[in-house]
Amino acid sequence: MKIVTTPMCEEIVKLAGISDYAVNKHPTSEDGDFAILLSESKVDMDSLPIKLNTPSQVFESIKKVSEIAKNQLSDEDILAFFEGYELSKKYLNSDFKRDIDVKVYSEFLKDIVLDMGFNVDSDNFDYVVYPDYLKNKVEESENLVEIPSHGDISKNPFERIEVRYAILENLI
Repeated sequence: MKIVTTPMCEEIVKLAGISDYAVNKHPTSEDGDFAILLSESKVDMDSLPIKLNTPSQVFESIKKVSEIAKNQLSDEDILAFFEGYELSKKYLNSDFKRDIDVKVYSEFLKDIVLDMGFNVDSDNFDYVVYPDYLKNKVEESENLVEIPSHGDISKNPFERIEVRYAILENLI
């Protein structure tokens, strides 16, 4: 089976123990037999959609991909990948609750703010959180929090979490 993945998912594929794969930003059936890609992506072949917005999503994605690789990593093996990533470890399996209401402009950011314990409220909010690619669509003008999206951030999911969560931790 020929596996193809996207640049944003490549690190997960490597960590899960798959070494024979191709990388393509927009995989097609001409590139391979099976794709591992972000859940928002659509392809014309069998695929495993994964989410990489929160530490628990990264954990679960590594686990799922390792099963496909028939490399079945243990929870301890996967937790070792979190070493050196303070915020990723802090929010893995966390249950934080914060009394801060935010309006969110994208689904991937909604995953993150809920994981960090913020309340999502589109009517009464303290902050507006939006991805950089929607900057021109934001209607509000105060208490704006811009979060880097796929184009302006590391392909490493742990590094993405560290950057995005650090920005939002400044609201606390």
